[in-house]
Parts: sequence; structure tokens; C-alpha cells
Amino acid sequence: MQERLKMKWPGTIRIAPTKSERFFRLLFSRLGCHPQRVKKSVFVPVIAAILALFAAPFCPAQVKGYWRAASSLAHSITGDISIAKSDITINYYVFALVPVRALNTNEVAAAFDADVNSNATGYLYHLNVPASRRFMHHNTLCGTEETQWMATYESGRTLQVAFFSGATPPVITVDALANTMNLCGTYTYSR
Repeated sequence: MQERLKMKWPGTIRIAPTKSERFFRLLFSRLGCHPQRVKKSVFVPVIAAILALFAAPFCPAQVKGYWRAASSLAHSITGDISIAKSDITINYYVFALVPVRALNTNEVAAAFDADVNSNATGYLYHLNVPASRRFMHHNTLCGTEETQWMATYESGRTLQVAFFSGATPPVITVDALANTMNLCGTYTYSR
């Protein structure tokens, strides 16, 4: 620590920047912006890309990365999303994401109208999005309830995401989904 301390004027001490501070200063100078005045439109995608690179080996291969809103529901509520190893970014808000289990073909077919014979698989995640969190156009994911679960299914360059409320994992069958109040919505994204 003492090697970082430098005398600037008599009676004042300045701390020398660390290697990581110098790295980010260099990065921002190459982008043509100052770190204190960086806009969200430049800063967030750069950080999201860096996080996606480092998180790539730890997230199921099918859902990692940046996804653009494709359905009208996704455009009006969540906007684009980014999924990494242990978090999901929705409209610049980051939430912890815990993989629970893989979904079987029948569950994927029930939740996302996928072909049962396609041998499709998806994933169920646990997350915690407060009911008070507002996204695009002041919308919430599950109305007045916390969003607790997320199911995903990828087909080609399309990702479908279903959000659920409730403390217990959702039962994903055709009958259960027809009678549930926990399904908040299904969104479509593309690459």
C-alpha cells in the first residue's frame, strides 16, 4: 500500500492507480469517453460482452449470451436480455440466477408448444425479481407477485422464456399450466 502512496503537494497524499484502474482508463480512452461521463449505451454492452466472455464456460451453452426481444410482449416489458453464468440482465437490471434442472421434452412441449418428437430440452432456473421492480413502460413481470422461476427453451436462433411466481418450483405439464395462476408470461427472443 505504501508504494501506491505518493506526495502530490506538501501535506497531501495521492493514491497511485492500480493495474485494474489503469486498464479501465485505457479501455475507456480507446472508446473515446471518460469513465465519469460514460453513457449507458456504451458502458453496459461493453461490460455485458466482457462478462459473457468470462461466464461462457459455466452457463448451459444454449442460453448464454445476449438475446434481442422478438415478441411484442418482450418488447413492451423486458426489452433485450443477457444471460450469464450466474445472473440475468433485464433492461439493465441484474438478478442472480441459479440453474435448478434440465426440462424434459414433455415439459418443453407443454410450456412452449414445441414438438414432442423433436427431443427438445430446456432449463429451469431460480431467480428473485421483486414485484416492485419496473421494467420498460413501467411494467412488471408478474404483477404484484415476485418472480421466482424462469424456464428457457432454445430452438435455432430463438429463445423462449417463461417466468413463474410462487415459492415452489412450477409443475410444467399441459394440465397444470392450463390451471395455474403462477405463469406470469412467455417471451420470445432472438439472436
